[in-house]
Amino acid sequence: MKKTALNSMHRNMGGKMVPFVGFDMPVQFAGINEEHETVRNKLGVFDVSHMGEFWVEGPRAFELVQKVTTNDVSALTDGKVQYSCFPNGSGGIVDDLLVYRFNEEHYLLVVNASNIEKDWEHINKHNDCGAHLTNASDSISQLAVQGPLALKAMQKLTGESVEDMTYYTFKVLEFAGHPSIIFSTTGYTGSGGCEIYMPNKLADNIYAAVLEAGEEFGIQPIGLGARDTLRLESGFCLYGNDINDATSPIAAGLGWITKFEEGNEFIDRDLFADQKANGVPRRLKGFIMEDRAIPRQHYEVVDAEGQVVGEVTSGTMSPMLKKGIGMAYLDKPFWKDGSEIFIKVRNKVARAIVQRPPFYKG
Repeated sequence: MKKTALNSMHRNMGGKMVPFVGFDMPVQFAGINEEHETVRNKLGVFDVSHMGEFWVEGPRAFELVQKVTTNDVSALTDGKVQYSCFPNGSGGIVDDLLVYRFNEEHYLLVVNASNIEKDWEHINKHNDCGAHLTNASDSISQLAVQGPLALKAMQKLTGESVEDMTYYTFKVLEFAGHPSIIFSTTGYTGSGGCEIYMPNKLADNIYAAVLEAGEEFGIQPIGLGARDTLRLESGFCLYGNDINDATSPIAAGLGWITKFEEGNEFIDRDLFADQKANGVPRRLKGFIMEDRAIPRQHYEVVDAEGQVVGEVTSGTMSPMLKKGIGMAYLDKPFWKDGSEIFIKVRNKVARAIVQRPPFYKG
């Protein structure tokens, strides 16, 4: 079982530790609902050091990143971040990721913890242009400080302006007294905030500084449980649930990160272009429960006559709405907003309405 550099601090703060994709991680501290509401209303800090980081550098770095990701890397400028995915060559998704552009020969790819080895093999397999690759996953720690007060609190720890940073941008700055810290206005909660990258040796010190700076605003440490309920309320995909090696970005509602501009030649481009033009049999859609029930992954979705029309990929009880919410792949025409569907919960069916996320706008 791997441990992040902050493992001892989590245990000292009473974190409930569980195995998660090979890491010993805190699932909760004060409780999932309380932590969720803290992020929505104030700010919270997550240890996301289990995520993977790959450097792509050299004169042909751009060429490789453009080839292996569906988004248009040419649209990036220095200091910008892009959400994207790796197509697998047969119409599925290897992983979803963030692409950071430092300059035209220097990129950082941030990938999911569960896919680090698979992603590393994939990008090396397609590196026929000689870009220089470095897997820095074991040497970098990452904190996500999320919530409406996050940037205000973090401004106390740096002399550079961060409160006015726009969404999906980053700076390399002095933070909590340490130089060369990557500070990005990204996150997985839908409540704003930042993500901070640092060497492992600085993790304890910076984590303590973040907690101290946020104390007056009501900061709390947040576990993986609330991370999942927050991302689902906001309609963000989770790899392994909502997207995987068998789902295309078009079917997953990720057409907005699948760009067909001239010159953007990426793996599976022609296949995805055909899907965009001619449609797919099922699409990933959000839904909100009308009957009292909690949807879970792999529950069947049926129509009013009991015919199977889809499958739930993610589901939970929304802490903010006090209703069940979820995402499911649905047959046409049931994927239309406002459509009535029914979720099979054990031996019963519960009524739901298809609704485009985010489910909670706060």
